[in-house]
Amino acid sequence: MSVEERAPARGVRGRLLDLMFVRGRVEDTRPGPGRMRWIRIGGVPGLDWTPGQQVRVHVADITSARTWVSGAVRNALRTYSVWEYDASAGAMELCVLDHEAGGPGTRWARDARPGQEVVFGRPEGTFGLRPAAYHVFAGEETASVPFGAMLRAAPGDEPVHGVIETARPEDRLPLPRSGELTWCDRGDASAAGSGTLVDAVRGLILPAEPGIAYVAGEARTVQAVRAHLVQDRGWPRRSVLVKPFWTPGKRGME
Repeated sequence: MSVEERAPARGVRGRLLDLMFVRGRVEDTRPGPGRMRWIRIGGVPGLDWTPGQQVRVHVADITSARTWVSGAVRNALRTYSVWEYDASAGAMELCVLDHEAGGPGTRWARDARPGQEVVFGRPEGTFGLRPAAYHVFAGEETASVPFGAMLRAAPGDEPVHGVIETARPEDRLPLPRSGELTWCDRGDASAAGSGTLVDAVRGLILPAEPGIAYVAGEARTVQAVRAHLVQDRGWPRRSVLVKPFWTPGKRGME
């Protein structure tokens, strides 16, 4: 088969990709606080995005036969919360945690350069703001990214409370309304099953009536925070939204 005969097939594949996914290009990358890295992706106008939602980025080419033959397809997608979406510019900002283990997502973030094409799924997820008398946020570094978008969208007349845990002060993201939040540092301790975060949430002074809580991060930790709010403070379970992003040794929790 000639090159000319093969070209239409590639065109069909490209059109199918465009129907299923979104294509953009890296506009800028820069270091963020601590181990975070900012990646701005342009050329993506008209995204239907709600603060708190995430996108699944193709960190490898899932249309490539090599990806499937090598078994790398299971590592070809990585999920990232959206820090901000500028609808007027058609640009999306991600904030990616640089894991020391250096998996496929970390390598993609480290290697991202302006002009590079990025393919990702449309924004998804139900972890977002709910109408409430007040809002409570609790989580660690991985939760800080969706929290940033949600805090930016929270009405100014609705009080905000919460605890954000990081390893060290230099890991803190520039969250909106950060002065209304409590910050705590765990040092060299693991974020998995973090007693530091749970203890800090226990210390929060909250109104007598429940608001809405958004708890995200490591799975065991978010369950412990929810248990405190429900069992110790008497909150209805429906008033505590949890989003387990990760836990040691388990994939695909997004």
